[in-house]
Amino acid sequence: MSARGPLMNTYNRAPITIVSGHGCTLVDSEGRQYLDFIAGIAVCALGHAHPAIAQAVEDQARRLVHASNLYAQEPSGTLAHELVRRSGMNAAFFCNSGSEANEAAIKLARKWAFRRNEPRRTTILACTGSFHGRTLGALAATDNARYREGFAPLPAGFAFVRFNDAADVHRKVDDRVAAVLVEPVQGESGVHPAEAEFLRAARAACDERGALLIFDEIQCGMGRIGPLFAFQRFGVRPDVLTMAKALANGLPIGVMLAGDRAAGAFEPGDHGSTFGGSPVPAAAALAHLRVRDELDLETRVLERSSLLFEKLRDLAARHASVLGAPRGIGLLAGIPVNDPCDAKAIQAAARERGLLLGTAGGNTLRIAPPLIVSEEEVARGVALLDEAISATFG
Repeated sequence: MSARGPLMNTYNRAPITIVSGHGCTLVDSEGRQYLDFIAGIAVCALGHAHPAIAQAVEDQARRLVHASNLYAQEPSGTLAHELVRRSGMNAAFFCNSGSEANEAAIKLARKWAFRRNEPRRTTILACTGSFHGRTLGALAATDNARYREGFAPLPAGFAFVRFNDAADVHRKVDDRVAAVLVEPVQGESGVHPAEAEFLRAARAACDERGALLIFDEIQCGMGRIGPLFAFQRFGVRPDVLTMAKALANGLPIGVMLAGDRAAGAFEPGDHGSTFGGSPVPAAAALAHLRVRDELDLETRVLERSSLLFEKLRDLAARHASVLGAPRGIGLLAGIPVNDPCDAKAIQAAARERGLLLGTAGGNTLRIAPPLIVSEEEVARGVALLDEAISATFG
């Protein structure tokens, strides 16, 4: 029987079936082990089957699984307090995914402008190369024709600014812009970090012209680039930020955090989520934050990042005809693959050798291992990638 079975054909799944994992290792149905250098696409920050996460899930499932958001419930209230305290924001809205978090942010920006008696201020200004999700609103803010094809008409009121072009953002933020929506590190387009100058320009333009600044930290947040929140590394504070992916280390949860300018824009009935902030993923997220503190994960990420990029630069130099210079920040790396070589062919060869990688836009290999990755695992992963490139392209 096919492992896919009656599932809709929405993913190009690799020809393996994952059944278990531990730490930075995944195991397939044949018992073969793989070093995981993609972590569920930047989701499993603490690796697989972390005992603190497993214990939190078990304890909470025995206590309370769901009560609905018609009541205050725990531990989502405690999680909201923790995220607000750590971010310096004012309020949290929980949902189930990154796309939903971005939908909430888009709605919040427009409702914020509406409540300020600025009904003409509706445009969401996103960036070229962006990816914000696959719901219709998030897709309208995504600058990728491949994802948008066949889903027209998309919601109106979206425009784009050139990513990392400070002059362009100053030109395009006007009195019709409700918010500028930016990924501090673009992941899907091939791992492109924002320049601090661009983020500062976006902040200044929003302040001068009365718009909100929204950071999509769904892939680059939760310590992926070092600090818990990506904005802390760039030194530019948004009015709103969205997170998901790694927040509960694999359980479905997303959050929108809003600062004092926009935190009060929603009123009862303006937005909602049946499962948002559900007790089990909220408990897992709290456990994740506790483990992060115990491990001093920020320091660990910066140390492993230095080692990873050193080895990736050496690898690119050895395979200069195949690879371009690696780019990225923290433990989120992209390695451009030179035409006519194919990143997916390298990905497949690496999988055959027991290494799982991702790919991204622009014929790019994407590397996003669990944040607990060891020095030995970094070295082994790059060595396996070296073997895969040599076997594929000589």
